[in-house]
Amino acid sequence: MDPIGGGKVVAVLSRKEGSKKNVPPCYVPMKTHIGIDQNVAPSLESQSLEIVERKGKGHPDTICDSIAESISLRLSQTYQRTFGRILHHNVDKCMLVAGQVKLQPGKGRVIKPMRLIIGGRAAFGVGRKMLSVSEVAVEAAQNWIKSNLPHVNPAKHMRYQMELQPTSVELGAIFERGPGLLPANDTSAGVGYAPLTPTEQLVLGLEKYLNSAEFKENHPETGEDVKVMGVRIDRHLSLTVAMPFLAKNIHSEKHYFEVKEHAIQHLQEFIHRQPHGCKRVQVTLNALDRAKQGLKGMYLTLLGTSAEQGDSGQVGRGNRVCGLISLNRPMSVEAAAGKNPVSHVGKIYNVLAHELAMCIYAEVRGVRDVTVWMVSRIGQPIDRPLVVSTQVGLKKGYSLERVSGEIQDLLKTALGHMPEFCEALAQGKYRVC
Repeated sequence: MDPIGGGKVVAVLSRKEGSKKNVPPCYVPMKTHIGIDQNVAPSLESQSLEIVERKGKGHPDTICDSIAESISLRLSQTYQRTFGRILHHNVDKCMLVAGQVKLQPGKGRVIKPMRLIIGGRAAFGVGRKMLSVSEVAVEAAQNWIKSNLPHVNPAKHMRYQMELQPTSVELGAIFERGPGLLPANDTSAGVGYAPLTPTEQLVLGLEKYLNSAEFKENHPETGEDVKVMGVRIDRHLSLTVAMPFLAKNIHSEKHYFEVKEHAIQHLQEFIHRQPHGCKRVQVTLNALDRAKQGLKGMYLTLLGTSAEQGDSGQVGRGNRVCGLISLNRPMSVEAAAGKNPVSHVGKIYNVLAHELAMCIYAEVRGVRDVTVWMVSRIGQPIDRPLVVSTQVGLKKGYSLERVSGEIQDLLKTALGHMPEFCEALAQGKYRVC
């Protein structure tokens, strides 16, 4: 085998100077610089400290992200049906204002509904042909709530404040350039990585389990606002889980702690089945709970989400496009949710960077782990990022030179299929939160 190499391999992808058959023709003579570095640092899995968080579908921040993305998808589909193409929109400024409830074991009522502020920019039409953007947005929001928050009545428990404004002339003009790939409507950066560590996989899987149909069937007393924080120190893992219990299904304080203990048992059984690699896993559910304190010592909700009175939410404060908030990893501050899928690189590059990282890890032999960065320049076609840079950790016996050619080919192929990728984004085939 080749000795382990170091240094840097830099390639330049220029569609003008030579391209594959399936690569679209060049729009402007700009070169994309592809950098491939070796990561000589220890893998994250082998480091002594790892911090990972996951906010479930009922968390106020995840509600905002998910609804913003649902509105973008519905707008994209409606624009295509009505105008034959996706028009400019960025519905990425949504905020959920907490309401107010009055509850006690066995019952409760909403005193003040939650308020969803839907903000951003959107095209309201072309020429004299107009679209009721507000109706599309509210319908998309209500449909998402119906599908994901079974205890929330989207008409009764939520109010909608529309703050979508017409797009600027300059940005709107990007969408009038005819067929083909659009220019980037922002200068931005995205990042992705692979593979997930065992701790990341466990945190992600645990939240999904707690919000699964199987768990809810066995524990109908629990709500959807699940949050999992994992802290691994060497091979000892601490998991702090927040999960509300539904007041209408809890008859007394004693009953609350009984069903909570039952839920903890299933939590521990699930964790035991996972390949987390830790010697010890400590689980805490609803850390603020205190016996003999009444409502002050129980995490009860009426609607299954803390947004009913405990916490507000905002787009961009939740999970990254990989579904996690991993503090040891590089992260973009861009909110991918709600941005348009054909021109806004804040969405396109963040999702694509993760897809590329997973592809490289899966297909290039000898790669231990990989991080991918993508940087745009406003006005340049989205298949022409200014920079695509990868940093790869290598398995023993492999050199950078041995894997760089295959990595370059994968990156070039991905850029050549940007139209298909954006279409898949517009159809909601990729997760953004």
